[in-house]
Amino acid sequence: MTSATLPAPRPGTLHALFASEPLFAATGFLIVLSLLVTVPAMFLDARQFQGESVWTKPIKFQVALSIYLLSLAFFARWLPAGMTGGKLYSAYAGAVVFAVIAELVWIGGAAMFGVASHFNQSEPMMIRLYSVMGPLAVVVTSASLVLGIAVWRNVDVTLPPALHLSIALGLVLTFALTVPVASIMSSMPGHGVEIMPEGETLPLFGWSREGGDLRVAHFFATHALHVLPFIGLVLATFSSDRIARAGVWIAAALLITLVILTLFQALMGRPFIA
Repeated sequence: MTSATLPAPRPGTLHALFASEPLFAATGFLIVLSLLVTVPAMFLDARQFQGESVWTKPIKFQVALSIYLLSLAFFARWLPAGMTGGKLYSAYAGAVVFAVIAELVWIGGAAMFGVASHFNQSEPMMIRLYSVMGPLAVVVTSASLVLGIAVWRNVDVTLPPALHLSIALGLVLTFALTVPVASIMSSMPGHGVEIMPEGETLPLFGWSREGGDLRVAHFFATHALHVLPFIGLVLATFSSDRIARAGVWIAAALLITLVILTLFQALMGRPFIA
């Protein structure tokens, strides 16, 4: 049995999201609603780009960014009291939301015109926008770092120590792992290394099964904020505080190793799953 007691679930989870981080929560749900436009467009618009619907990429980003913002809103309940109400934080959160919307407009606009948003070397406008979107993507990802540090430093959190650690560490690692991987990927001519056009891909994920795919490492990096808290919750439930905390650190080290290995695997032109 664990020496710490897990907190009882809060009533009104949806209300808690908006109470903890209203801007991230509202933007996350608005992005979900925007799928009501892009999903029908995918079925009504027959245009293809690189073997898939032109609307596939915008939909993937809508799903990913909505999950990201709603996850941040969920974890915001463990921020220091009054932090989200401050003027400085409110301005920062507004900048994050602006960057998210700008990225979705950029990717959606590229789909509308049937051109590549990323790695586009033939459209002058897209080349210029790509150079702007890089810094904005860092702003988006930095939200996990800001929240992670704040949660980590919040001594008033009523959570088992291992769960508290896993939430803070997951948020921080999301930024620390994603930014280097994304920087390397953006410096390449594409997300693939030695990938054959129209080659076999892994179902659902779309990762190449014939060459290196940098999106694999990027995926594991961006989901640190989900993987580590889940592991922390399991360990806090079934282990002592000491063992659970050690387990969280080990899990973090394994996740870092996985990201590094899959990154080098892709750079060497080898598929994650052949």
